[in-house]
Amino acid sequence: MCPYSYYQIMRQSKDKKYWRYHIVQHALKNGVKPTARKFHTSPPVVRFWRDRFQKEGYSGLADKSHKPHRSPRETPQDVKEHIISLKKKYKRVGAEQIRDIENLSQASKTIRKIWKEAGFPSRKRPKKHVTKNNLREIKKRFKLFEFAMEDTKDLMDIPEYYLPAKLLNLPKFQYTYREVSCGVLFMGFANERSLTHAELFAVYINHFLKKFNALPNDTTTIIRQTDNGSEYIGSWNARSSSAYTRRVESIPRQVHNTIFPGAHRMQSDVETVHNLVEAEFFEIEHFKNRDDFFAKAISYQLFFNLSRPNSYKEHKTPLQLALEKKPDLNQLLLLVPPVDLDKLLCMKTQLFNQGGNYLLTVPSNWLKHKLDPAPRVVLAGNKKAKQPFPAGSLRKKSLQWPYILRSIAR
Repeated sequence: MCPYSYYQIMRQSKDKKYWRYHIVQHALKNGVKPTARKFHTSPPVVRFWRDRFQKEGYSGLADKSHKPHRSPRETPQDVKEHIISLKKKYKRVGAEQIRDIENLSQASKTIRKIWKEAGFPSRKRPKKHVTKNNLREIKKRFKLFEFAMEDTKDLMDIPEYYLPAKLLNLPKFQYTYREVSCGVLFMGFANERSLTHAELFAVYINHFLKKFNALPNDTTTIIRQTDNGSEYIGSWNARSSSAYTRRVESIPRQVHNTIFPGAHRMQSDVETVHNLVEAEFFEIEHFKNRDDFFAKAISYQLFFNLSRPNSYKEHKTPLQLALEKKPDLNQLLLLVPPVDLDKLLCMKTQLFNQGGNYLLTVPSNWLKHKLDPAPRVVLAGNKKAKQPFPAGSLRKKSLQWPYILRSIAR
Protein backbone atom coordinates (compact mmCIF):
# COMPACT_ATOMS: atom_id res chain seq x y z
CA MET A 1 0.00 0.00 0.00
CA CYS A 2 1.21 3.49 -0.86
CA PRO A 3 2.32 5.37 2.31
CA TYR A 4 0.94 8.65 0.93
CA SER A 5 -2.58 9.48 -0.11
CA TYR A 6 -3.47 10.63 -3.60
CA TYR A 7 -4.25 14.08 -2.24
CA GLN A 8 -0.81 14.45 -0.61
CA ILE A 9 0.94 13.30 -3.78
CA MET A 10 -0.93 15.84 -5.91
CA ARG A 11 -0.18 18.66 -3.46
CA GLN A 12 3.58 18.01 -3.34
CA SER A 13 4.32 16.61 -6.79
CA LYS A 14 5.82 18.76 -9.53
CA ASP A 15 4.80 16.29 -12.24
CA LYS A 16 1.23 15.15 -11.57
CA LYS A 17 0.95 13.33 -14.87
CA TYR A 18 3.70 10.92 -13.83
CA TRP A 19 1.83 9.75 -10.71
CA ARG A 20 -1.54 9.63 -12.45
CA TYR A 21 0.00 7.45 -15.10
CA HIS A 22 1.10 4.95 -12.41
CA ILE A 23 -2.41 5.00 -10.91
CA VAL A 24 -3.96 4.34 -14.31
CA GLN A 25 -1.56 1.45 -15.06
CA HIS A 26 -2.29 -0.10 -11.67
CA ALA A 27 -6.05 0.24 -12.32
CA LEU A 28 -5.81 -1.37 -15.76
CA LYS A 29 -3.94 -4.30 -14.26
CA ASN A 30 -5.60 -4.78 -10.86
CA GLY A 31 -8.94 -3.01 -11.12
CA VAL A 32 -10.41 0.28 -9.91
CA LYS A 33 -11.25 -0.53 -6.26
CA PRO A 34 -7.89 -2.16 -5.36
CA THR A 35 -6.15 0.86 -6.87
CA ALA A 36 -8.35 3.24 -4.87
CA ARG A 37 -7.49 1.40 -1.65
CA LYS A 38 -3.76 1.40 -2.40
CA PHE A 39 -3.57 5.13 -3.18
CA HIS A 40 -6.07 6.21 -0.48
CA THR A 41 -8.57 7.77 -2.83
CA SER A 42 -12.05 7.08 -4.12
CA PRO A 43 -12.99 4.76 -7.05
CA PRO A 44 -14.57 7.66 -9.06
CA VAL A 45 -11.20 9.44 -9.08
CA VAL A 46 -9.39 6.37 -10.39
CA ARG A 47 -12.12 5.75 -12.94
CA PHE A 48 -12.00 9.39 -14.12
CA TRP A 49 -8.25 9.33 -14.92
CA ARG A 50 -8.45 5.83 -16.43
CA ASP A 51 -11.15 6.90 -18.86
CA ARG A 52 -9.36 10.14 -19.82
CA PHE A 53 -6.12 8.24 -20.43
CA GLN A 54 -7.91 5.82 -22.72
CA LYS A 55 -9.41 8.71 -24.71
CA GLU A 56 -6.58 11.30 -24.81
CA GLY A 57 -3.44 9.37 -23.92
CA TYR A 58 -0.64 10.57 -21.62
CA SER A 59 -1.30 14.26 -22.32
CA GLY A 60 -4.84 13.88 -21.03
CA LEU A 61 -3.52 13.29 -17.51
CA ALA A 62 -2.64 16.99 -17.13
CA ASP A 63 -4.94 19.42 -15.30
CA LYS A 64 -7.20 21.45 -17.55
CA SER A 65 -8.36 25.00 -17.02
CA HIS A 66 -11.65 25.46 -15.21
CA LYS A 67 -12.21 28.85 -16.73
CA PRO A 68 -15.74 29.19 -18.10
CA HIS A 69 -16.09 29.44 -21.87
CA ARG A 70 -18.19 32.55 -21.53
CA SER A 71 -17.91 35.42 -19.04
CA PRO A 72 -20.75 37.94 -19.45
CA ARG A 73 -19.22 40.30 -16.87
CA GLU A 74 -15.74 40.37 -18.46
CA THR A 75 -14.28 43.84 -18.98
CA PRO A 76 -14.63 44.90 -22.65
CA GLN A 77 -11.43 45.01 -24.68
CA ASP A 78 -11.61 48.75 -25.35
CA VAL A 79 -11.88 49.44 -21.61
CA LYS A 80 -8.86 47.19 -20.96
CA GLU A 81 -6.83 49.15 -23.50
CA HIS A 82 -7.87 52.41 -21.83
CA ILE A 83 -6.81 51.12 -18.40
CA ILE A 84 -3.47 49.98 -19.84
CA SER A 85 -2.90 53.40 -21.40
CA LEU A 86 -3.57 55.03 -18.02
CA LYS A 87 -0.85 52.89 -16.44
CA LYS A 88 1.60 54.12 -19.07
CA LYS A 89 0.57 57.68 -18.29
CA TYR A 90 0.63 57.39 -14.47
CA LYS A 91 3.74 55.26 -14.05
CA ARG A 92 4.02 55.41 -10.26
CA VAL A 93 0.39 55.90 -9.29
CA GLY A 94 -1.57 52.98 -7.81
CA ALA A 95 -4.86 51.49 -8.94
CA GLU A 96 -6.91 53.23 -6.24
CA GLN A 97 -5.58 56.67 -7.12
CA ILE A 98 -6.04 56.18 -10.87
CA ARG A 99 -9.58 54.92 -10.27
CA ASP A 100 -10.41 58.11 -8.37
CA ILE A 101 -8.62 60.46 -10.78
CA GLU A 102 -10.17 59.02 -13.93
CA ASN A 103 -13.57 58.09 -12.40
CA LEU A 104 -13.33 54.45 -13.50
CA SER A 105 -16.18 52.09 -12.68
CA GLN A 106 -13.91 49.02 -12.39
CA ALA A 107 -12.72 47.85 -9.00
CA SER A 108 -9.09 48.37 -8.00
CA LYS A 109 -8.57 44.61 -7.99
CA THR A 110 -9.82 44.40 -11.58
CA ILE A 111 -7.51 47.23 -12.66
CA ARG A 112 -4.49 45.52 -11.12
CA LYS A 113 -5.46 42.23 -12.78
CA ILE A 114 -5.59 43.91 -16.21
CA TRP A 115 -2.18 45.45 -15.61
CA LYS A 116 -0.76 42.09 -14.59
CA GLU A 117 -2.11 40.40 -17.72
CA ALA A 118 -0.54 43.20 -19.80
CA GLY A 119 2.87 42.51 -18.25
CA PHE A 120 3.20 45.48 -15.91
CA PRO A 121 5.11 44.77 -12.67
CA SER A 122 3.10 44.62 -9.48
CA ARG A 123 5.49 46.93 -7.58
CA LYS A 124 4.60 50.62 -7.67
CA ARG A 125 8.24 51.62 -7.48
CA PRO A 126 11.30 49.89 -8.94
CA LYS A 127 13.69 48.17 -6.57
CA LYS A 128 16.44 50.24 -5.04
CA HIS A 129 19.29 48.68 -7.01
CA VAL A 130 17.40 49.28 -10.27
CA THR A 131 16.92 52.94 -9.40
CA LYS A 132 20.61 53.31 -8.50
CA ASN A 133 21.67 51.77 -11.80
CA ASN A 134 19.38 54.13 -13.70
CA LEU A 135 20.77 57.16 -11.83
CA ARG A 136 24.30 55.93 -12.50
CA GLU A 137 23.68 55.96 -16.24
CA ILE A 138 22.14 59.45 -16.06
CA LYS A 139 25.14 60.85 -14.16
CA LYS A 140 27.51 59.45 -16.77
CA ARG A 141 25.95 61.69 -19.41
CA PHE A 142 27.01 64.91 -17.68
CA LYS A 143 30.06 66.67 -19.01
CA LEU A 144 33.00 67.24 -16.70
CA PHE A 145 32.13 69.96 -14.13
CA GLU A 146 28.70 70.47 -15.70
CA PHE A 147 26.95 69.47 -12.47
CA ALA A 148 28.38 69.76 -8.96
CA MET A 149 26.98 69.56 -5.44
CA GLU A 150 28.11 71.58 -2.43
CA ASP A 151 27.30 71.16 1.23
CA THR A 152 28.68 71.74 4.71
CA LYS A 153 29.33 69.20 7.46
CA ASP A 154 29.41 69.79 11.22
CA LEU A 155 32.62 68.04 12.27
CA MET A 156 31.83 68.35 15.98
CA ASP A 157 29.31 65.53 15.58
CA ILE A 158 32.21 63.06 15.13
CA PRO A 159 33.07 61.57 18.56
CA GLU A 160 36.70 60.76 17.68
CA TYR A 161 37.29 64.31 16.43
CA TYR A 162 35.43 66.34 19.08
CA LEU A 163 38.10 66.41 21.80
CA PRO A 164 41.12 67.14 19.51
CA ALA A 165 39.14 69.90 17.81
CA LYS A 166 38.45 71.54 21.17
CA LEU A 167 41.99 71.24 22.51
CA LEU A 168 43.92 72.08 19.32
CA ASN A 169 41.60 74.68 17.78
CA LEU A 170 40.92 72.53 14.72
CA PRO A 171 38.25 73.44 12.15
CA LYS A 172 34.68 72.78 13.20
CA PHE A 173 33.01 72.76 9.76
CA GLN A 174 33.82 71.24 6.39
CA TYR A 175 32.81 72.90 3.11
CA THR A 176 32.59 70.33 0.31
CA TYR A 177 32.46 70.58 -3.47
CA ARG A 178 31.89 67.36 -5.41
CA GLU A 179 31.62 66.99 -9.17
CA VAL A 180 28.85 64.50 -9.99
CA SER A 181 29.95 62.68 -13.16
CA CYS A 182 33.50 61.78 -12.00
CA GLY A 183 33.44 62.36 -8.24
CA VAL A 184 36.23 64.97 -8.07
CA LEU A 185 36.42 66.34 -4.51
CA PHE A 186 37.49 69.74 -3.17
CA MET A 187 37.32 70.65 0.52
CA GLY A 188 37.51 73.74 2.66
CA PHE A 189 37.53 74.06 6.45
CA ALA A 190 36.50 76.79 8.86
CA ASN A 191 35.53 77.44 12.46
CA GLU A 192 32.14 78.83 11.45
CA ARG A 193 29.29 77.94 9.16
CA SER A 194 28.42 81.24 7.51
CA LEU A 195 27.53 82.88 4.23
CA THR A 196 30.91 84.65 4.24
CA HIS A 197 32.85 81.38 4.37
CA ALA A 198 30.63 79.76 1.73
CA GLU A 199 31.24 82.72 -0.58
CA LEU A 200 35.00 82.49 -0.02
CA PHE A 201 34.91 78.79 -0.84
CA ALA A 202 32.99 79.55 -4.04
CA VAL A 203 35.63 82.14 -4.96
CA TYR A 204 38.36 79.57 -4.33
CA ILE A 205 36.71 76.93 -6.54
CA ASN A 206 35.80 79.41 -9.28
CA HIS A 207 39.36 80.67 -9.49
CA PHE A 208 40.91 77.27 -10.16
CA LEU A 209 38.14 76.09 -12.50
CA LYS A 210 38.78 79.15 -14.65
CA LYS A 211 42.56 79.01 -14.28
CA PHE A 212 42.77 75.44 -15.59
CA ASN A 213 39.96 75.91 -18.14
CA ALA A 214 38.02 72.97 -16.71
CA LEU A 215 34.47 74.17 -17.38
CA PRO A 216 32.60 73.15 -20.57
CA ASN A 217 33.35 75.55 -23.41
CA ASP A 218 30.04 75.18 -25.26
CA THR A 219 26.64 76.58 -24.35
CA THR A 220 26.06 74.02 -21.60
CA THR A 221 24.47 75.35 -18.41
CA ILE A 222 26.76 74.70 -15.44
CA ILE A 223 24.89 73.82 -12.24
CA ARG A 224 26.11 74.29 -8.65
CA GLN A 225 23.54 72.65 -6.37
CA THR A 226 23.20 73.22 -2.63
CA ASP A 227 20.60 72.80 0.08
CA ASN A 228 18.62 75.69 1.57
CA GLY A 229 21.01 76.45 4.42
CA SER A 230 21.54 80.06 5.41
CA GLU A 231 25.21 79.75 4.43
CA TYR A 232 24.05 79.49 0.80
CA ILE A 233 20.81 81.42 0.46
CA GLY A 234 21.24 83.95 3.27
CA SER A 235 18.08 85.01 5.06
CA TRP A 236 14.95 83.02 4.25
CA ASN A 237 13.01 86.22 3.49
CA ALA A 238 15.74 87.98 1.52
CA ARG A 239 14.48 89.81 -1.54
CA SER A 240 17.69 89.47 -3.54
CA SER A 241 20.21 86.75 -4.27
CA SER A 242 22.77 85.93 -1.61
CA ALA A 243 26.46 86.79 -1.89
CA TYR A 244 27.18 83.09 -2.52
CA THR A 245 24.70 82.97 -5.41
CA ARG A 246 26.11 86.14 -6.96
CA ARG A 247 29.63 84.78 -6.66
CA VAL A 248 28.70 81.45 -8.28
CA GLU A 249 26.79 83.12 -11.10
CA SER A 250 29.61 85.57 -11.78
CA ILE A 251 30.91 82.91 -14.18
CA PRO A 252 28.92 82.95 -17.44
CA ARG A 253 26.39 80.10 -17.83
CA GLN A 254 26.93 78.95 -14.23
CA VAL A 255 23.79 78.91 -12.07
CA HIS A 256 23.08 78.20 -8.41
CA ASN A 257 20.24 75.71 -7.84
CA THR A 258 18.76 74.71 -4.49
CA ILE A 259 17.01 71.45 -3.67
CA PHE A 260 13.45 71.15 -2.41
CA PRO A 261 13.19 71.73 1.36
CA GLY A 262 13.86 68.48 3.20
CA ALA A 263 14.80 66.55 0.03
CA HIS A 264 18.27 65.59 1.25
CA ARG A 265 18.48 62.63 -1.11
CA MET A 266 18.96 65.12 -3.92
CA GLN A 267 22.35 65.81 -2.30
CA SER A 268 23.26 62.11 -2.26
CA ASP A 269 26.69 62.48 -3.89
CA VAL A 270 28.02 65.03 -1.43
CA GLU A 271 26.34 63.32 1.56
CA THR A 272 28.01 60.07 0.53
CA VAL A 273 31.44 61.67 0.41
CA HIS A 274 30.83 63.18 3.86
CA ASN A 275 30.28 59.68 5.20
CA LEU A 276 33.42 58.42 3.42
CA VAL A 277 35.60 61.25 4.73
CA GLU A 278 34.34 60.67 8.25
CA ALA A 279 35.06 56.92 8.13
CA GLU A 280 38.36 57.08 6.24
CA PHE A 281 39.87 60.27 7.67
CA PHE A 282 38.38 61.82 10.82
CA GLU A 283 37.77 58.55 12.68
CA ILE A 284 41.29 57.15 12.17
CA GLU A 285 43.67 60.12 11.96
CA HIS A 286 45.38 61.82 14.90
CA PHE A 287 46.37 65.48 14.73
CA LYS A 288 49.13 67.37 16.52
CA ASN A 289 48.01 70.89 15.65
CA ARG A 290 46.13 72.87 13.01
CA ASP A 291 49.00 72.73 10.51
CA ASP A 292 49.23 68.96 10.91
CA PHE A 293 45.48 68.75 10.31
CA PHE A 294 45.72 70.55 6.96
CA ALA A 295 48.77 68.52 5.93
CA LYS A 296 46.83 65.29 6.45
CA ALA A 297 43.70 66.74 4.83
CA ILE A 298 45.79 67.52 1.73
CA SER A 299 47.07 63.94 1.67
CA TYR A 300 43.58 62.48 1.96
CA GLN A 301 42.12 64.70 -0.79
CA LEU A 302 44.98 63.73 -3.12
CA PHE A 303 44.38 60.07 -2.29
CA PHE A 304 40.66 60.47 -2.96
CA ASN A 305 41.08 62.20 -6.33
CA LEU A 306 44.10 60.30 -7.67
CA SER A 307 44.22 56.83 -6.15
CA ARG A 308 40.95 55.79 -4.53
CA PRO A 309 38.80 53.62 -6.85
CA ASN A 310 35.06 54.23 -6.66
CA SER A 311 32.99 51.04 -6.73
CA TYR A 312 29.93 53.05 -7.77
CA LYS A 313 31.79 54.40 -10.81
CA GLU A 314 33.23 51.27 -12.45
CA HIS A 315 36.03 50.95 -9.83
CA LYS A 316 37.88 53.89 -11.39
CA THR A 317 39.45 56.90 -9.72
CA PRO A 318 38.12 60.44 -10.26
CA LEU A 319 41.27 61.24 -12.24
CA GLN A 320 40.73 58.32 -14.63
CA LEU A 321 37.08 59.24 -15.18
CA ALA A 322 37.93 62.92 -15.67
CA LEU A 323 40.57 62.13 -18.30
CA GLU A 324 38.10 59.89 -20.14
CA LYS A 325 35.69 62.80 -20.41
CA LYS A 326 38.33 65.46 -21.09
CA PRO A 327 41.69 64.05 -22.24
CA ASP A 328 43.29 67.52 -22.40
CA LEU A 329 42.40 68.31 -18.76
CA ASN A 330 45.22 69.94 -16.82
CA GLN A 331 45.83 67.39 -14.09
CA LEU A 332 47.15 70.07 -11.74
CA LEU A 333 43.50 70.93 -11.05
CA LEU A 334 43.15 67.75 -9.00
CA LEU A 335 46.17 68.78 -6.92
CA VAL A 336 44.43 71.91 -5.59
CA PRO A 337 44.70 71.57 -1.78
CA PRO A 338 41.97 72.00 0.82
CA VAL A 339 41.68 75.64 1.82
CA ASP A 340 41.72 77.19 5.29
CA LEU A 341 38.76 79.55 4.92
CA ASP A 342 39.54 81.31 8.19
CA LYS A 343 43.02 82.13 6.92
CA LEU A 344 41.57 83.30 3.63
CA LEU A 345 39.10 85.53 5.44
CA CYS A 346 41.89 86.93 7.62
CA MET A 347 43.93 87.82 4.54
CA LYS A 348 40.93 89.58 3.07
CA THR A 349 40.38 91.72 6.15
CA GLN A 350 44.07 92.51 6.62
CA LEU A 351 44.16 94.21 3.24
CA PHE A 352 41.71 96.83 4.50
CA ASN A 353 42.48 96.96 8.20
CA GLN A 354 44.43 100.08 9.23
CA GLY A 355 44.32 99.50 12.97
CA GLY A 356 42.81 101.63 15.70
CA ASN A 357 39.18 102.61 15.42
CA TYR A 358 39.08 103.13 11.67
CA LEU A 359 36.01 101.71 9.95
CA LEU A 360 36.20 101.04 6.23
CA THR A 361 33.26 101.95 3.99
CA VAL A 362 33.66 99.89 0.80
CA PRO A 363 31.32 100.02 -2.22
CA SER A 364 29.80 96.63 -3.12
CA ASN A 365 31.61 96.43 -6.45
CA TRP A 366 34.92 97.76 -5.19
CA LEU A 367 36.66 94.35 -5.14
CA LYS A 368 36.21 94.09 -8.91
CA HIS A 369 38.42 97.10 -9.64
CA LYS A 370 41.68 98.68 -8.60
CA LEU A 371 41.78 101.28 -5.90
CA ASP A 372 41.41 104.35 -8.11
CA PRO A 373 40.10 106.49 -6.56
CA ALA A 374 40.81 105.11 -3.09
CA PRO A 375 37.79 104.50 -0.84
CA ARG A 376 37.04 106.69 2.10
CA VAL A 377 37.77 105.58 5.62
CA VAL A 378 35.66 107.23 8.30
CA LEU A 379 36.93 107.51 11.83
CA ALA A 380 34.50 106.34 14.49
CA GLY A 381 32.75 109.28 16.08
CA ASN A 382 32.32 111.29 12.85
CA LYS A 383 35.88 112.57 12.87
CA LYS A 384 37.77 113.79 9.84
CA ALA A 385 38.02 111.36 6.93
CA LYS A 386 41.43 110.37 5.61
CA GLN A 387 42.96 108.22 2.87
CA PRO A 388 43.62 104.68 4.11
CA PHE A 389 46.67 103.75 2.01
CA PRO A 390 49.99 105.51 1.52
CA ALA A 391 50.69 106.72 -1.98
CA GLY A 392 52.09 104.02 -4.24
CA SER A 393 51.24 101.08 -1.95
CA LEU A 394 48.18 98.91 -2.52
CA ARG A 395 46.67 101.38 -4.96
CA LYS A 396 48.94 99.93 -7.62
CA LYS A 397 47.81 96.38 -6.96
CA SER A 398 44.61 94.73 -8.02
CA LEU A 399 42.59 93.51 -5.09
CA GLN A 400 40.65 91.01 -7.16
CA TRP A 401 40.32 87.61 -5.53
CA PRO A 402 42.84 85.74 -7.75
CA TYR A 403 45.55 87.95 -6.22
CA ILE A 404 44.55 86.79 -2.74
CA LEU A 405 44.29 83.16 -3.81
CA ARG A 406 47.75 83.16 -5.37
CA SER A 407 49.13 84.25 -2.03
CA ILE A 408 47.48 81.31 -0.30
CA ALA A 409 48.51 78.85 -3.01
CA ARG A 410 52.14 79.58 -2.25
